[in-house]
This record gives sequence, structure tokens and C-alpha cells, in this order.
Amino acid sequence: MKKKTVKLPENIPSHVAVIMDGNGRWAKKRGLPRFYGHKKGVDSVRNIVRASAEFGVKYLTLYVFSSENWERPSSEVNKLMDVLQELLLKEEPELNKNNVKVRAIGQIWRLPPKVTENLNYMINKTKDNTGLVLVLALSYGGRNEIIDAIKKLNKEKKDFTDLTSQEFRRYLYDPEIPDPDLLIRTAGEKRISNYLLWQCAYSEFYFTDTLWPDFGKKELLAAIEDYSHRKRRFGRVDIE
Repeated sequence: MKKKTVKLPENIPSHVAVIMDGNGRWAKKRGLPRFYGHKKGVDSVRNIVRASAEFGVKYLTLYVFSSENWERPSSEVNKLMDVLQELLLKEEPELNKNNVKVRAIGQIWRLPPKVTENLNYMINKTKDNTGLVLVLALSYGGRNEIIDAIKKLNKEKKDFTDLTSQEFRRYLYDPEIPDPDLLIRTAGEKRISNYLLWQCAYSEFYFTDTLWPDFGKKELLAAIEDYSHRKRRFGRVDIE
């Protein structure tokens, strides 16, 4: 059977960032423990990585685990870490096959040693790939990133008098990653929850009621199509 070709808009965002929300609600609706929602959400991660590469997105940043998530019940955090540990090891062959490069941002030092080990393994194994860059935001918080950047600046005894935004950017977790063009949040919430605060100054936002485990290729395409009709002025005005 011939594979159906997806008609893409001309204006594809170079960098898409996603807040993957709704795993717990997806499970609750089905009378299942929250953990099953997280496991089902992994399928959506896999599908969105594939679709992003197919659509020509260059960077995909996923909010995998926030700094605030550490405050959840320890039983849930431990299960999330188990899923993450397994996922990092299990997905490496396919990511390599599809030429995906993995990077990570956040307070990685807070992760369990085995998760860190598997993360470093995946980053190292995919470092020479030239396709989609998959950025995993782990133990990440936007405010923490800004504070950590200030600490780095202070450690270098920088004079802040003439500090520019371009120079400050160099002290973020990974300054080589461009700002997101499009930020997607699933599950109906309309806030950014401490995600990429510095980087999202001029990002376009797209909110959907779809729960993350139900978010797939079709939903990603709808978000990109919506983005393609936006006019991005970056604080400027159009000249007629």
C-alpha cells in the first residue's frame, strides 16, 4: 500500500518546544494509575520525534521532567526515573538509525546515577548525527537556568555594567540551541510552567486540549499549520 504523502505548509518552525501535559489525566479517565499514563506518553514521544524529523523541524525540545516535579510523591518520581532510564537505553538504536542527535538541558546532576549514565551514553552515541536535534529538558526550570547563569557570570567576576542579552545567553545551559519558534502545550492548560523563560520571549504559543498520550503526528501538523499563518514581528511593525 502506497504511503500517503503529508502536505506541509511552507513555513515550518525550525525549533519546536513541547510541554507534554496530561499523562495523569489520561490514565485517570481510564481508571488506571498515573504511571500508565506516563508509559503511554512514551509512545507519543516516539511518534513526535519521528514526525518532527519527517516535517523538517531542526530542533525539538521536550519538557521531560521539571525541577518542580521533584516535589511529587517519591513513589511517582521513582517510577518516572525508571521509565526514563529504560527509555534512554531502549531508544538509542532507532535515534541513531534516524540520524537524531540528543542533547540535554537542566540540573542534570540531580538525576539518579543510572539515569545520568544512560543519558550520557545516548548523547555520546548520537553526537555525530546531523539530523533532528532532540533536546531533553531534565530536572529543568527556567528560573533555575537564569540563576545558574548568573552564578557562572559571578564566578568569572564579570562586570555586569555593559552586559548584553547576547552575552548573557552564553551562560545558559546550552547557548547553541536557538530560541523556540513554536511552543506547544497539551491538555488544555494555558501557561508555560517555568519552561524556557529566557528563550520563549518571542515564541509563538499553541495550546490544545488533547492529552499528551493522544497527541500524535496529525496534532503536530495542526500546530505547525496554525503557526504557519502567524506573523512574527519580534517587537517591530510591518512597513506597508
